[in-house]
Amino acid sequence: MKKRLKNLKFEPKTFATDVLFDIIGCVLYGAGIYNFAYTANFAPGGVSGLSILINILTSKIPFFQNSTIPFLHGGISIGLAMILINIPIVIICFRALGLEFFFRSVKTILISSLIVDHLMPHLWTYQGSPMLAAIFGGVLAGAGLSCIYMRDSSTGGSDFVILAIQKKNPHLSIGMVSLVVDGVVILLGGIVYGTVDAALYGLLMTITYSLIIDKIMLGNDSRKLLTIITTNGDEISRRINDEVARGVTIITGKGAYTGEDKSVLLCACSNAQVYKVKHIVYGMDQKSFIMVSSVDAAFGEGFKPQDVNP
Repeated sequence: MKKRLKNLKFEPKTFATDVLFDIIGCVLYGAGIYNFAYTANFAPGGVSGLSILINILTSKIPFFQNSTIPFLHGGISIGLAMILINIPIVIICFRALGLEFFFRSVKTILISSLIVDHLMPHLWTYQGSPMLAAIFGGVLAGAGLSCIYMRDSSTGGSDFVILAIQKKNPHLSIGMVSLVVDGVVILLGGIVYGTVDAALYGLLMTITYSLIIDKIMLGNDSRKLLTIITTNGDEISRRINDEVARGVTIITGKGAYTGEDKSVLLCACSNAQVYKVKHIVYGMDQKSFIMVSSVDAAFGEGFKPQDVNP
């Protein structure tokens, strides 16, 4: 442990940039959680949603109703609940996620909690349609979380649980684990608020911010990857390069049933270029086999340049 602490490097410029991104991200995230979801009477998935539910439940207890302590008056505040929930989660999961990520996330958790409790209640809150609150709250929360994730940090909570479970069980889908973790909180939201609508709005917001995170982190550069199995790999590759202006990677393969030598071509292209590539392939080898799969983003020559700056 001491050795790992010594290996950690503190760079003031990097730390200042991290804090700036944390503040921007937490303001957007806090607005989505407090100024849209909380005021519209529903809870999204994750620790933020669970914190809202704790605030609602404790607000009905006489001790909290009469408390003179700021964080406890009228119920445990959302920010304080976020910290309390995160404490055992962080302790249990930090070994699996690494010391540096742990410290970054603790910093973000504290900033997020302070902003939700001390800034958001003083800002304008949305009082309109709960459906619009779910959509636009999800957009804000997704944009905020993206800012945080860009600096290799997190708001803790379900992020820690999901990443820790996936690291221990790499075969499990992150999406499936996330669905289970968030789904439990969303269902609890429907029970606490006493309406199915509350659960549906929470689900809508959770889906919305998940989509926004994917779009921001991966960009609008969705591409198609064509895997082509053919006996005429060299000529097909040349024509794709000349007529579609896309590079092709050739892998030597062998048919398991026929024992015949095959060329496996990998070609990344835009959605609009898929038809042209297929036309070239089938025009030269009607017995070829083509698989088309979606790629969230493509980086490199001919596509989006990779940004490796810190």
